Amino acid sequence: MRTRLLRFGLYADEEGLAWVGALVDEAVAARGARLAGRTVLRTLPGSGTTTADLYDLLAEQWAWENPGRSAGAREPVELRVRLVCSLRTWRAVRKAVLRGLCPQGTAPHTCRVPWCAALGT
Repeated sequence: MRTRLLRFGLYADEEGLAWVGALVDEAVAARGARLAGRTVLRTLPGSGTTTADLYDLLAEQWAWENPGRSAGAREPVELRVRLVCSLRTWRAVRKAVLRGLCPQGTAPHTCRVPWCAALGT
């Protein structure tokens, strides 16, 4: 077992972050991984790059999918989740979270929380 990282770019408000956090918690618990930490970043450490610069496409996605609706308190953030688990479990957790974020799969739909996932363990 080793510590592995899940990273998600999100365009979310506090309610959206709580919803994604619950998806993560459910996936972690169902697969026997251990949650070692969760961090919401607005600036990426060491680079000075803001999440607004990195994930601006998510704000554009929201505006395109929700014409005329206010984004409210939504902002681009990066959610980092550290897990202690095997690579196989990490992959299963990641797949479960992605399925929760996008239950319609590739069918046309509007995301509850616009997101993108980064690769890496």
